[in-house]
Amino acid sequence: MSIIEKLKWRYATKKFDTSKSLSSEQLITLKEAFNLTALSYGLQTLKLVIVEDKSIREHLLEHSYGQRQVVDASHLLVICIQNEINDVDVDNHFDTIKDLRQTPDEILNPFRDGLKLTIQNMTIDKKNDWATRQAYIVLGNLMTVCAVEHIDSCPMEGFVPEEIDRILELDKHGLTSVLLFPVGYRADDDMFASLKKVRKPLSETVIEL
Repeated sequence: MSIIEKLKWRYATKKFDTSKSLSSEQLITLKEAFNLTALSYGLQTLKLVIVEDKSIREHLLEHSYGQRQVVDASHLLVICIQNEINDVDVDNHFDTIKDLRQTPDEILNPFRDGLKLTIQNMTIDKKNDWATRQAYIVLGNLMTVCAVEHIDSCPMEGFVPEEIDRILELDKHGLTSVLLFPVGYRADDDMFASLKKVRKPLSETVIEL
């Protein structure tokens, strides 16, 4: 299948096959794809929480508006943002660049200092908004990787973050949940799997100059 055919194959899975699970290799692929996603400044201020335990997911169900995908999928991925973004994140990032690339400080420090100033000038709301937009970049990348790997998925915004955070004890990690992303395999009787995609024609969505 071409990449376009695979993107046509994917859909927001409404019903998962509870008898099927992703392999450890597939999970590694998703972890790597998350980690390799292109993000602003290369600064990785996101975390991916993978929930396999179905007893935990049952507690999440009522705070996800009863959407069974949260429990019935093979795994539930929770894309989270850091509650705090500060100079430490910038220093860690540039220290890693220095270690990996042997880039001298005289080249790195102007960029290091400039990014620190940019972040220091952000309000808390601006930082959260910025980090949240990065989370959606990650989501798009994971959705495409799932399509390529023939893994079914369902991106979800419909949940109560405060309750998800409480149950998963995300505050211990300084995190806030932004998106839920159940992954697994579609059930044979999911009626949505066979429905035609509803999209505008390219002539209405693409402008060529």
